Amino acid sequence: MASLKELRNRISSVRATKKITRAMQMVAASKLRRAQEAAIAARPYAERMEKVLANLAAGIADPSGAPRLLAGTGRDDKHLLVVATAERGLCGGFNSSIARLARQHANKLKAEGKSVKVLCVGRKGFEVLRRDMKDDLLPLIAFPGLKSIGYEQARQVGEQLLDGFAADEFDVCTLFYSKFENVVTQVPTAQQIIPAHFEVSEELDAGGASYDFEPEENDILDALLPGNVSIQILRGLLENAASEQGARMSAMDNATRNAGEMIDGLTVTYNRSRQAQITKELIEIISGAEAL
Repeated sequence: MASLKELRNRISSVRATKKITRAMQMVAASKLRRAQEAAIAARPYAERMEKVLANLAAGIADPSGAPRLLAGTGRDDKHLLVVATAERGLCGGFNSSIARLARQHANKLKAEGKSVKVLCVGRKGFEVLRRDMKDDLLPLIAFPGLKSIGYEQARQVGEQLLDGFAADEFDVCTLFYSKFENVVTQVPTAQQIIPAHFEVSEELDAGGASYDFEPEENDILDALLPGNVSIQILRGLLENAASEQGARMSAMDNATRNAGEMIDGLTVTYNRSRQAQITKELIEIISGAEAL
């Protein structure tokens, strides 16, 4: 059994840890609102961009003449997985869940005989995937010390992807991130961004109104598709930022609760040990007095 001094030291240590986790929970809660607002504000623009591009793509008369970012290379051999995670840990299973989804997707592609490369945006995903996918990893893209993600960071990643696609380094690019639902729910998501993949809208299915475009659809797509890559990356990074703070808030809340329960248990053990020691000393004193 631990001595009273050891128990006191453990109680003090857990109390100090509880203060830290409580402070981290409060910081995450304060950052969450701003990150959540940014993520929600980015959704309508990204979704509208997809709808516009989907309508333009549906109006192309000759698919063989479509822009390369829409039509693709005509092959499906080389895949690039862009795994967006956080720069810091202590946020529960946030980073590992995104990395796990990307790993499962990579293993499935490899089983089909495809070539896979992984580009990590965020240090934690790189550290997780480095354990068993070291040979597939490209140089890390990280933004350490950055207070908030913006379009500039998404543009940097987007330009690297566009350069790689132009150089035939990959045929298909898929972005992995965590979609923010609420504080306790973040959904790991995979989204193909190169070549652009759009869901057919209900309006198009129902034979909605047709539009004439000036200039031609191909010209508009040539201008919009490169920007769409950065927009979708920005949406993923903003969703990640909100999900990270929500996951950290939940994780630190659980850690604070666990620390409190541990302190209560250690305190009970300490009191019982102290009571037993006092009783033992009293017995020794009484026994000594009776012997005299």
